Amino acid sequence: MKLPTRRPTVLIFMGVAGCGKTTVATLFAKKTGATFYEGDDFHPPENVQKMRNGVALTDGDRKKWLQTLRGIITHSLDEGRFTVMACSALKAAYRDLLKGGDSRVKFVHLTGPRAIIEERLKSRRDHFMPPALLDSQLAALEPPLDALTFSCEQSPEEIVSELVQTV
Repeated sequence: MKLPTRRPTVLIFMGVAGCGKTTVATLFAKKTGATFYEGDDFHPPENVQKMRNGVALTDGDRKKWLQTLRGIITHSLDEGRFTVMACSALKAAYRDLLKGGDSRVKFVHLTGPRAIIEERLKSRRDHFMPPALLDSQLAALEPPLDALTFSCEQSPEEIVSELVQTV
């Protein structure tokens, strides 16, 4: 599928756990025909175990994971494939690594009130990220200055509709 030149080649949906990254990114990918990658699927087993145990990841823990995601992004860029990824990308340094200095990589920051996000985390089943780690994610978050930002108070369909018109 040939994409309009205004659309980035890689669009990364970022934010803290429970903000709706996967839901919105999946819907957007389906709507646009993009290839979708769930960043959480690429965490090393030791990272998943730490989170299951309620232990926040360190920058060192995230390094291998982010490098793996960067490899996926590089491959997508090399192929010229429109790609959508869900990844927390909480810190500017993480986003810089993922972007690799390439202007074809853009971010969509999903945010919202802590109470809504916490309630979503409490209602999730079969996910390794416990609600107890929300505070550590909020503390680590360095909100991007150059991302499209949407509140999780909007429905995924509303966000996707606006995004399709924007990117």
